[in-house]
Amino acid sequence: MDVSITLPQLWHGLGWPLAKLIFNVSLGLLVGNFIEALNWTRAAALLAAPLIRVGNFSETVGASFSMAFVSGVTSNTMLAEAFDQGRLTRRELLLANLFNTLPNYFLHLPTVFFLTAPLIKGAAFLYVGLTLLAAILRTVLVLIAGRLLLAPQTSADAMIAPAVPKRLSVHAALDKAWTRFRKRIKKILLYTVPIYTAIYFLNRLGLFAWLERFLTDHLTLLSWLDPRSFGIVAAHVAAEFAAGLAAAGALLEAGTLSQRQVVLALLVGNVLASPVRTIRHQFPYYAGIFSPRLAMQLVGYGQAFRIGSIIVIGIGYYFTSI
Repeated sequence: MDVSITLPQLWHGLGWPLAKLIFNVSLGLLVGNFIEALNWTRAAALLAAPLIRVGNFSETVGASFSMAFVSGVTSNTMLAEAFDQGRLTRRELLLANLFNTLPNYFLHLPTVFFLTAPLIKGAAFLYVGLTLLAAILRTVLVLIAGRLLLAPQTSADAMIAPAVPKRLSVHAALDKAWTRFRKRIKKILLYTVPIYTAIYFLNRLGLFAWLERFLTDHLTLLSWLDPRSFGIVAAHVAAEFAAGLAAAGALLEAGTLSQRQVVLALLVGNVLASPVRTIRHQFPYYAGIFSPRLAMQLVGYGQAFRIGSIIVIGIGYYFTSI
């Protein structure tokens, strides 16, 4: 196998695509941060009142749901205080925490999309759309559970006014977006550049061809997944979401994988990476708001619910996209 490469080949195969990628990611991340800083989800919070009535939730849960469109920490603090004061039962607290996964998803949707689109292009619409569908599925199931398990609200307490902070000016939003951009872009580039470069050279060395043969012979649990996409899953699990996207973008650019294969690999990586990231990032933050035991329960149920919904949506996509 000839693995020699000339400078023009290196530039056209790696240098120029990587330069375009860095530019697009930087621009997309800045735009996403700017949209988030403008509190674009204010209007969506107005949907809280009818949803709260459907799920038999209390005023506190409605206010927490509205605040979750802006701040997850503030939203959970409201639930914790209400639970400590006896205004929420453990059952309603659990359902409320699961209910808030939809606004939490929308809170970071601009950044996720504008980071994903430059890396995997058209596949970003599929991936983001499927994860959004999973979030909507979770919300519908929680509303049904609330309707069945919680007593109906008999007063006007269920009517809530969205607790949304004042909208920032364009200048203030730009300042906030630029500050967040500088923090995030360093970490993203720290993963994206070396991973994209490594994937390029490993692909030329024939690693993915070898990996395909090896996984075909030894991997049974994920035998339905294209073996060449296992590098995406491994990067997603071992590092972070940006790493999996970098690997996916490199393989997609090289024509090694189709959009469908990339989306399935990212969904698998999302599921497999959840437990480790939950313990590493989410539990410490929850334990600072709730008691450690309660925090573990909320995080455990929440992640199990999230993983289950992604698996269901992923299975549906797998069979409907053949």
